[in-house]
Amino acid sequence: MMSRQPSKRLEKLSAAIFSEMAAHKREVAKKRTVYDLSIGSPDQPPEQSLLDTLAEAVARPGAFGYALSEGTADFRAEVAEWYQYRFGVELEPNSEVHSLMGSQDGLAHFALAWTDPGDVVLVPDPGYPIYEGSVHLAGAVPYRMPLRAENDFLPDLEQIPENVAKQAKFMILNYPNNPVSAVATVSFFEKVVAFAKRHDIIVVHDLAYSEMAFDGYKPPSFLQAPGAKDVGIEFNSFSKSFNMAGCRIAYVVGNAEIIKPLAVVKSNVDYGVFLPVQQMAIAALKQDREAAGQNAVGPIYQERRDVLLSALADAGWVIPPPKATMFVWAQVPQGWTSREFAFALLEQAGVVVIPGSAFGEEGEGYVRIALVQTPEILKQAAAAIADSGILLQRVE
Repeated sequence: MMSRQPSKRLEKLSAAIFSEMAAHKREVAKKRTVYDLSIGSPDQPPEQSLLDTLAEAVARPGAFGYALSEGTADFRAEVAEWYQYRFGVELEPNSEVHSLMGSQDGLAHFALAWTDPGDVVLVPDPGYPIYEGSVHLAGAVPYRMPLRAENDFLPDLEQIPENVAKQAKFMILNYPNNPVSAVATVSFFEKVVAFAKRHDIIVVHDLAYSEMAFDGYKPPSFLQAPGAKDVGIEFNSFSKSFNMAGCRIAYVVGNAEIIKPLAVVKSNVDYGVFLPVQQMAIAALKQDREAAGQNAVGPIYQERRDVLLSALADAGWVIPPPKATMFVWAQVPQGWTSREFAFALLEQAGVVVIPGSAFGEEGEGYVRIALVQTPEILKQAAAAIADSGILLQRVE
């Protein structure tokens, strides 16, 4: 037995519950049908035209050479063009756009670029695990900003202690939000800009769900707020908007001086995104502009949201409909903890969800349900929940 131990940083990462749920799912699947609504991985393929672009690009001479970390000039130019079209935000392609191997890649490395051990970072609670995880990996200290229903799941900036705000290097925000599916307005972002300028804080906004919105809602960019580019950057991704999760391509845009240190880290840990994938991404953005806002992703998930929530309401579980994302943030029935309910739901109904507590202390009392199955499968999952009787049980 080796006496050597891995880094203590790993003890503060939150992958355990996801692995635990996956292992328990495998056991339950041996004896009953399982409906996996846990991980937010798109189940649809990219559009055929994008697959054709990828195939053609793969066959070109030089396709398999190293790519520059910042992305090709054509890729960066197209991102800037799309941001102007989608948000009315002007970007300088050579300095204010940088490619990434997925937005998680950029988020994971940002704290390494901008913090030293002991520095403070403001993170949302609940929040996507890499937000706080990246801070721990860099040896910095997270300060959790509670996201609560009574405040529309927006952080109350005025409740952040003055001494904490003065120490903070940067703040992470994410709207539309994973896991709580909340949205934010440009007026809220204006308050964030004022707060950031007052305390000299960098703002890092994750906009991964910008095109996965419902009922005509169009999520704004943080960079639409006046002065936002003075203090912040924004991550966006092709994973959810164009069903390209496995391609691992995203980008960061905004303040050039804030992007530079991240670019230095990136240039030391990897090369750029596979060139044919960049060509595919360029085609996706061009196609989206030409379609004039008719991105097909939103309607697919809106139908799933409506089917699932209607069926669950019929079963007695009434959940507020989200305006965006591929998730439903659902309050658990009275008497259960998040973890107890998630494991009981798997055992009794065969439905896999993630306990809200996996995303932070403020997630207690909720579960996250991913809309990653067809409407028919979602109906079956809701029926299994209803038939199990778990919604009528009370835990003392």
